Amino acid sequence: MNMPLNAQTLDSEPLTRTPHRQETRLPTALELRGRFPVSEALARRIDGYREQVRQVLHGEDDRTLIVVGPCSIHDEQAALEYGQKLKALADDLSDRFLIVMRAYLEKPRTTVGWKGLLYDPERTGRGDLAQGLARSRRLLLELSELGLPLATEALGPFMMDYLGDLVSWTAIGARTTESQIHREMVSGLPMPVGFKNGTDGSIGVAINAMKSGAHPHHHMGISHCGSPAMISTPGNPDTHLVLRGGRGITNYDELSIARAVEELDKAGVNTAIMVDCSHDNARKQAERQVDIAREVMAQKNKGNRQIRALMLESFLQPGRQDDDDNLIYGCSLTDPCLGWEQTETLLRSL
Repeated sequence: MNMPLNAQTLDSEPLTRTPHRQETRLPTALELRGRFPVSEALARRIDGYREQVRQVLHGEDDRTLIVVGPCSIHDEQAALEYGQKLKALADDLSDRFLIVMRAYLEKPRTTVGWKGLLYDPERTGRGDLAQGLARSRRLLLELSELGLPLATEALGPFMMDYLGDLVSWTAIGARTTESQIHREMVSGLPMPVGFKNGTDGSIGVAINAMKSGAHPHHHMGISHCGSPAMISTPGNPDTHLVLRGGRGITNYDELSIARAVEELDKAGVNTAIMVDCSHDNARKQAERQVDIAREVMAQKNKGNRQIRALMLESFLQPGRQDDDDNLIYGCSLTDPCLGWEQTETLLRSL
């Protein structure tokens, strides 16, 4: 598990360089999974986590799905400490909540910026995917072995081949919900997937994405052995909507959720709603997540059975920080998060 990240492990020698492009060899998905294998017992547990998530999202389990954790992971040790705390809390609250930890290793950017542990683990700006792949897979294994279901956002279409066997729930972000490539990828994923509404707050693109992701596809891709291949996928029956607000609007209120359920029902797709309490719903103010979560759960307690999940951004320390030489341990480098004490107090109060 604690395999050293040496050159032999990473296999990242340059292949070609031109004035416009440099290629660097990476391990294939099959090779990386071989270096960091999943035991049969752990694979069975992950299958069980996915089935529990499905049951909640399809209304067969009355618990609420809570996807909670750092906006993005930049420090594996802090992530593991957070995971240990979350595991204990998840066990305490397991009669009411199915808690899944955010383990986000890719960071979508509106323009430019740090793209996440997967792409630039040392945060130098030069990138090192070979090291990022190894560190990311090792971290997901260690988190999984704590006994936690994991969630991530699938940003790079090929990355789920390397990491997806360790993931129990996946998000497709607002910027990529409209992407045909991501919809085709979802069609072949073995876990439930939430499509976020568009960046403008509209849900039409997410509904179209849910329909597309549920449909079989044939598309070009890369095999686990690293060669070009035609990928044929069966369709994913476990897609759903994530409401995250939009430019200048929120959509977690009772009327917005009712309208979303009506549109989902009219389209003939799953009417389950997850509310992302962060992002535009919180207007980038982490503390607002507390009031949003309480309001949404109050709606569910009043009888709205289509509200089946919440998402929260949370880390060991509250807020966010810039990446410099004096980092605060356990504080986000990207979006602001709730601190652990706020998170535990909130979830216990709910």
